[in-house]
Amino acid sequence: MGEFRSSKQDRLIIWEQFPVVLVTAIFCCVLWGSAPAVIKVAYRAFQIGPEDTASRIVLAGTRFTITGILTILIGSLLEKRILVPKKESYPKILLLGLIQTSGQYYFFFMAMAHLSGVRGSIINACGNFLTILFAVYLFRFEKMTVRKMTGCLIGMAGVILIVSAGQSVFSGGAVTLEGEGAMVAADVFIALGACLTKIFSRKEDPVTLCGYQFTAGGLVLLVIGLIMGGSLTFYTPSCAGILLYLSLVSTGAYTLWSILLKYNPVSRVSVLGFFNPVMGVFLSALILRETGEAFSLTGILSLLLVSAGVIIVNR
Repeated sequence: MGEFRSSKQDRLIIWEQFPVVLVTAIFCCVLWGSAPAVIKVAYRAFQIGPEDTASRIVLAGTRFTITGILTILIGSLLEKRILVPKKESYPKILLLGLIQTSGQYYFFFMAMAHLSGVRGSIINACGNFLTILFAVYLFRFEKMTVRKMTGCLIGMAGVILIVSAGQSVFSGGAVTLEGEGAMVAADVFIALGACLTKIFSRKEDPVTLCGYQFTAGGLVLLVIGLIMGGSLTFYTPSCAGILLYLSLVSTGAYTLWSILLKYNPVSRVSVLGFFNPVMGVFLSALILRETGEAFSLTGILSLLLVSAGVIIVNR
C-alpha cells in the first residue's frame, strides 16, 4: 500500500518538481509579458486614440470584469466548490479592487498609450522594488536587509536608465507624465495591492480574493468609462479575440502562479519572476517590431539591471 499514492499526492509531487515549476513560471511570464504589446495592438484594433481616455477605461474595465469572472469559475473548478468570499471580506475586496485593479490599470492603460512596449515592460518592473519598500517601511511586515536594498538599487538603476534613454534623468527629454509618469503611478498601485493582498489573504483564499477584486475593480472602471462617454466598437472579429486573450492573460497566469506558490517556497517561485520584463521586452520587439529599442545598448543594459535586481531581492 505504501507504493501507491492518491491523486492529490501525485499532484503535489508534480507541482513541486523543479522542471514543472520552471516551465510553468516561464509560461506565466510569457502571458504577463505579452500584455503591454497586446494592449497596444488592442488600441489599434478598437481604434482608440492616445487622447481617448474614456474608451481606454472602458477597455480596461471590460477586460478585468471578464478576468474576474473567469478566475472565479476556474478557481471553483479547481477547488471543486463555488468560491464565495466571507461576509467580512467584502470591504477588503472592494478596497483591493479599487487599488489593485481600478487604480493600477487606469494608469497602466494610460501609460501604454504613450510608451513603447519595451519601455513600458521595463518600467513596470519597478513595482517589484516598490513592493519591497512598502512592505518594509509602510506596512512593516518585513525587514530591510543589505541584499534587498542592493537588489532594489540595482533594479531601479535599470528603470532610470531606460526612462532617461541613457541621459541624465534630470535633463528632461522625452519623459512625460502621461507615459513614464503614469507607469510609475501604476507601479505604486501594484506595490500597495501586493502588500494588501498578502495581509488580506491570511484569512481569505487568494484565488477567491483575486477573482472578486478583479470583478469589482473592473466594474468600477467600466462604469466610470461609460459615464465619461467611452465605448468599444468591434470593428473586426479579431477585436473579440484580443479582448478574450487579455482577459485570459491575468486569469491563467494568476491561477498557475498561485498553484506554484501553494506547493513551493515563495523564494523558489518569485525569483523566476525576473523572466517577466525579459518576456515583455522580447514580445514587444516581436509583436510591435520595436527591435531597435529592445536590442539597443540602453535597452539591453536596462533589462539586465532590472533582472539582476529581481534575482538579488528574491534569492
